[in-house]
Amino acid sequence: MSPAADTENPPVAPLIVHLIHRLDVGGLENGLINLINNLPPDRYRHAIVCLQDYTDYHLRIRRPGVEIISINKRDGKDWGHYLRLFQTLKRLRPLLVHTRNLSGIEGQLLAAAAGVRLRVHGEHGRDMNDLHGLSRKYRLLRKLLRPLIGHFIAVSKDLEAWLIGTIGARPQRVTHICNGVDSLQFHPRLGPPAAIGPPGFLCEDAFVIGSVGRMVEVKDHLSLVQAFVLLIAQHALPRDQLRLLIVGDGPCRQACLDLLRQAGMSELAWLPGARDDIPQMLRAMDVFVLPSLAEGMSNTILEAMATGLPVVATEVGGNSDLVHGGWTGSLVPPQSPELLADAILDYFHMPALAASHGQRGRRRVLAEYSLVAMADAYLAVYDALAAPPPPDR
Repeated sequence: MSPAADTENPPVAPLIVHLIHRLDVGGLENGLINLINNLPPDRYRHAIVCLQDYTDYHLRIRRPGVEIISINKRDGKDWGHYLRLFQTLKRLRPLLVHTRNLSGIEGQLLAAAAGVRLRVHGEHGRDMNDLHGLSRKYRLLRKLLRPLIGHFIAVSKDLEAWLIGTIGARPQRVTHICNGVDSLQFHPRLGPPAAIGPPGFLCEDAFVIGSVGRMVEVKDHLSLVQAFVLLIAQHALPRDQLRLLIVGDGPCRQACLDLLRQAGMSELAWLPGARDDIPQMLRAMDVFVLPSLAEGMSNTILEAMATGLPVVATEVGGNSDLVHGGWTGSLVPPQSPELLADAILDYFHMPALAASHGQRGRRRVLAEYSLVAMADAYLAVYDALAAPPPPDR
């Protein structure tokens, strides 16, 4: 074939299919979109297959040509979705399938049956039904499917150790890859905080306690609301100065609103639901709090650190990888509103401590958690699996 013909018909980049439960607001989904946006566009094409459906969150994908497919799996056992997933993989004919978390791991079997030779599985965190990865049923499922998985990716050291020690993955087939954050988009405030919230919410000298995330049970925002109530009711912090901002939506939002109303503090809090202006929301906060019961590697903690905020987080999962207690923030046990309140109280009374912890967190993000470093690490895994085998000697 002539060089001119090669130019007219350039080779098509191989396809990677990313299999997830649902494409909506969330840390896993945010990490996937960041990955697709930052991988070299000429190396791989991408498609996202959602076991259920997707929302407008997919509009954050900047890379053109990313196909998004819904399998429309019903809640509970939906045997038909296995056939639909198999047919989708046969049609797409990807080079590699990358499944994520428990909800997607059965896709490894369907990918193998569809003839997909390269298969990766990522663990990004746990749900309420198996907070500590101890469920015998789910451990057995992962062990049965383990031989089909060419490589595992764990977003935290805790998950990496669990995959090797509990699931039995070979260490050479497990890679720990940290999430990355856009430190240009998420940066410290450059002046006074922007006016946000309903009229009167941001008063002069307001001290804003904030959090961002899906308001689901595993994130335990109710403990944060309880800590906020304690700060005023027991620690006597000034009502005209203390404010609570929780950005996100989910089934636990109403319980938080109800508790604030019962405490007579509704006007001191703003729970606006899901927002698209998260960087601006973070720059309105003075301290960031993540009270999760379980966590992989939190994107919101990284975004808060990039914004220059001190972080108070529960000592679960990958939180201790990110937050160095006494240096960039504070770590407390889960479901401990009193200790959450104590940690927040320190930052209220010592603004210089809050500033120094926030500055150290920002420096750490710049040094260790860039989007480029994250994308390069994933690319190395994909390239290593896709490389032709060495010739026999």
